[in-house]
Amino acid sequence: MSDDVQEPDRAPGAPHPRDAMSVIGHRAAEQTFLDAFNSGRMHHAWLITGPRGVGKATLAWRLARFLLATPVDDGGMFGAPEPPTTLDTAPDHPVNARILALSEPCLCLIRRPWDAKSERLRAEITVDEVRKLKRFFGLSATDGGRRVVIVDAADEMNVNAANALLKVLEEPPANTVLFLISHQPTRLLPTIRSRCRALRCAPLSDAEMAEVFRRTDAPDIDNPAAIAALAAGSPGAALRLLAMDGLEIYGNLVGLLQKGLNRPTAVKFAEGCAGPANVQKFDLVLELIDLFLSRLARAGVSGPPDPEAAEGEAVLFAHLNPGPLTAQRWASLQQDLSHRTRHGQAVNLDPAALILDTLFKINETAARLAA
Repeated sequence: MSDDVQEPDRAPGAPHPRDAMSVIGHRAAEQTFLDAFNSGRMHHAWLITGPRGVGKATLAWRLARFLLATPVDDGGMFGAPEPPTTLDTAPDHPVNARILALSEPCLCLIRRPWDAKSERLRAEITVDEVRKLKRFFGLSATDGGRRVVIVDAADEMNVNAANALLKVLEEPPANTVLFLISHQPTRLLPTIRSRCRALRCAPLSDAEMAEVFRRTDAPDIDNPAAIAALAAGSPGAALRLLAMDGLEIYGNLVGLLQKGLNRPTAVKFAEGCAGPANVQKFDLVLELIDLFLSRLARAGVSGPPDPEAAEGEAVLFAHLNPGPLTAQRWASLQQDLSHRTRHGQAVNLDPAALILDTLFKINETAARLAA
């Protein structure tokens, strides 16, 4: 993958998770892992779950750095070392430099590969990526130290890749720990989930979100309330929205649906997401449509959104979803469209056609509910 290609496990506008030496929030998750490590009965596979962008990958890299920098207790003459009380590693530890350069021989990163033929990232983690583990385990077995595998994100594995990883989980090599990052664990095979210990990362508080922005090169926020409403405690989501004009896109989406869908305007909106230069925008628009439907469904139960994420959002939601009965219909549509768009991405459907079809499904539902 060339240097100018966006890494698949890095949010636009944000540093890569391996760059962070500490994690904001998730103290309970850190303590759970540290307690397991000190007990001497640490699980070989950890499923790190939580909403997209809350810091799951940052936590996984921190845990990997800790494991690879902490000596293995070999029962030497001086006895066992004191149990660690923190996951911190010395800033000048050589493991840190190797991890930053992706040259640590005892760590294997599994993520979506770059397709040189199409000059874009693959939509899924393929079985060939998981099969690289066989060679990794063979080459890293000689030093007797720990080995770490990070899968980011496990949700993106296709069926063959998932089955190949399951075999590793069923018969894990000695001194190996796997970290599976998952935004939606229900999409994983039940047999994969059952072989992992769960580590939950909750959305960050407002104070923690503010600390994230202080530590990063985030641009000035003109409408912090709207960003907070859409990001929902996810700093990764907030940085991505800022970097890609997400508020403007969401506002355009709301505007499209305020007076019934106008086909020429909808076509123009959808075509703006097509082409190799708009791959990231295409992904973001699909996520914003899913978020729009989620916020719309909740509005029928909990009332209009406060604060609004776009001008006119509350009025539109009150019109489309006046109560709990219609809320169920919108929630069902969200699940259906989420499945359709994931499938469309996986088989590389035309982005403009997929977005346009999704918008018309929303418009058709609105018309039926209004009849």
